[in-house]
Amino acid sequence: MPKQETASGKNIRVTLVRSAIGYTKDQKATVKALGLRRLHQTVEHKDSPALRGMLNKIIHLIKIEE
Repeated sequence: MPKQETASGKNIRVTLVRSAIGYTKDQKATVKALGLRRLHQTVEHKDSPALRGMLNKIIHLIKIEE
C-alpha cells in the first residue's frame, strides 16, 4: 500500500515570546511539555492534532512558524 502524504510529515517551529508567569498551572505545564524553558527559545515538533491542541491552548504566549 502506498503511504498517503499527511500533515504529520511537516515540522512546526514554536517560539516562546511571552512569559507564562501569571497564567494558570495548566498553561505553564503546556509550555513545559513543549520543551520551552526561556523566552525566545525555539523548538521544533512534528505536526499532529495533539500538538495543535497544545498550541491552541497557549497561542497568546507563542509564535508559530510552519
